[in-house]
Amino acid sequence: MRPRWPRRVFAQVLLVQLLLTTGVTALAAGLFLAPLGSQLDDQAEHRALAIAQTTAAQPGLAHDLLAHRPAPGGPVQAGAERVRRATGASYVVVVDNQGIRYSHTTPSEIGRHVSTDPGPALTGREWTGIERGTLGRSARGKVPLRDQRGDIVGAVSVGIAYGSVRALWLEAVPGVLMYAGAALGVGALAACAVSWRLRKRTHGIELSEISALLDEREAMLHGIREGVLALDRRGRVRLVNDEAQRLLGLGPEATGRPLDDVLPPGRTTDVLAGRVAGADLLTVWGGRVLVANRMDTADGGAVATLRDRTELELLGRELDGIRGLTDALRAQDHEHANQLHTIVGLLELGLYEQAVAFVTEVTGAHRATAEQVTERVREPMVSALLVGKSAVAAERGVALRVSEATHLPHRVVDSRDLVTVLGNLVDNALDAAGTVRGVTAGGPPAAEPFVEVELRAEGSTVVLRVSDNGPGVPEGAAELVFTDGWSTKEPPAHRRRGLGLSLVRRLAERYGGSARVGERDGGGAVFTVELPEALREFEGAKR
Repeated sequence: MRPRWPRRVFAQVLLVQLLLTTGVTALAAGLFLAPLGSQLDDQAEHRALAIAQTTAAQPGLAHDLLAHRPAPGGPVQAGAERVRRATGASYVVVVDNQGIRYSHTTPSEIGRHVSTDPGPALTGREWTGIERGTLGRSARGKVPLRDQRGDIVGAVSVGIAYGSVRALWLEAVPGVLMYAGAALGVGALAACAVSWRLRKRTHGIELSEISALLDEREAMLHGIREGVLALDRRGRVRLVNDEAQRLLGLGPEATGRPLDDVLPPGRTTDVLAGRVAGADLLTVWGGRVLVANRMDTADGGAVATLRDRTELELLGRELDGIRGLTDALRAQDHEHANQLHTIVGLLELGLYEQAVAFVTEVTGAHRATAEQVTERVREPMVSALLVGKSAVAAERGVALRVSEATHLPHRVVDSRDLVTVLGNLVDNALDAAGTVRGVTAGGPPAAEPFVEVELRAEGSTVVLRVSDNGPGVPEGAAELVFTDGWSTKEPPAHRRRGLGLSLVRRLAERYGGSARVGERDGGGAVFTVELPEALREFEGAKR
């Protein structure tokens, strides 16, 4: 039956590591033992050669060889046997020029021709090698035997039993295997430790599940309509999905780079980097209102999510405008009902001339306000905004004035941006001026609250100035008022405050202009916004 391959990642890794460790250990042991046999053979051959050289160098051996015949009790046999017993060699054989033995471990072999070729030694060369003879396989060394004149008279052959060499090799095997087993055990323990850690990190899931999870993660991250930005422990961008790229204006090349290098300094960068703590933090980026949340990960990194609330904020502002318009219409309805009752009373009393004068006065005042705005502001959307805001201001008891220096021609490039800027400034001014009411403590009545709007064109630049006689901007907050989420007022139920002035500055910077705040002479605040290139070139200048 074919063994079943484990499905868990850590089990697969453990099995592979054990197989690799066993294979490497066995290979290392084999590579060590293989040359050991050759080394032992070389040592035995050199030992045999050394014994043969020592035997051949004995004085009188060559004389005894020439002076006597081969016999078991001869002097050559006696001298060879002394050397054999002293050195532990397997045999010491002395032969003459004809290859006839004069000594041998087995006396019956004396006088017979040697079983191996003595030719190399008889020609004057020393020889070593492994051969099989009458005593079996052995490591041999052969040297020539010379007389006093240096003539070769025979040869000396010494053998080391190959069984003793093999025994040495076998004796070394257990030690090698012991060290190999120890190395294998250490490797197995290391493999188990790595697999245990891997199991902990992968939560014991299968390899196919990891691939499926990665595919699902990619599909989810790039398919959701919420921006996701992942950072590592060093603040480098690890992942940025398609929606985050769209909201932040980033590209795929941002991956792997520090966040501070990818995004310019500002509140958005501080929120994403974790330098500003909190939940559902509001920030404005590129004219968009974003809600950011950041969560730290176990490896020291973080994952930040971004939601686009631009449309919700616009809807919230439209709701504010509709509520203001509804309040203004309700106030006007109440005012018109009173005026109609007055007219009816005058008619019933027969005071027709007074009724005509009253109607003329009422309609003339409203017409004068509308005509005053449209005469100085030729852009329809902007003039309509000012007329609507004047009704809201009247309901709040605030006078909305249009400065005599106001003059805005009908050449606005994008009236929606101008309406956004002017609407935010007027709303903030109305809120501030609305606090100036009643009688001061122990003093005369407070000044009549008002808001003054000035719109003028300087070439292709539109300059907006909105002032009020409210409490003004707190000391040291001239820049904070333009920060995302900063406000001194309680937020309404349907949206958050602190975004209007931030949007104003972002729009001004997008045009290459500026937005600033200062103090008004006599108390209050003055907001000034410059929008370069907000007006189209005058057609007469092209001719």
